[in-house]
Amino acid sequence: MKTKQSIKVIKRGERAVEKAAPEQEAANKTTKELARDMVANVSSWVDEFQQRRRNETAQAIKTLFADTAARPTGA
Repeated sequence: MKTKQSIKVIKRGERAVEKAAPEQEAANKTTKELARDMVANVSSWVDEFQQRRRNETAQAIKTLFADTAARPTGA
């Protein structure tokens, strides 16, 4: 038998407090900290992209050499 889940009622005053929390957190950080966070974020994106490219290149090379080794040479 299923029981109904309770519904949480969010009052307007509570909603304003919840939305203000992330904005307030960003306001507390200095410009240097915000810039440092952005640079770290972009650096992680670049690292992930480069790692993906390395893996794809390694796989392509393995496939290329596997194909040439499997082919018999015709003379």
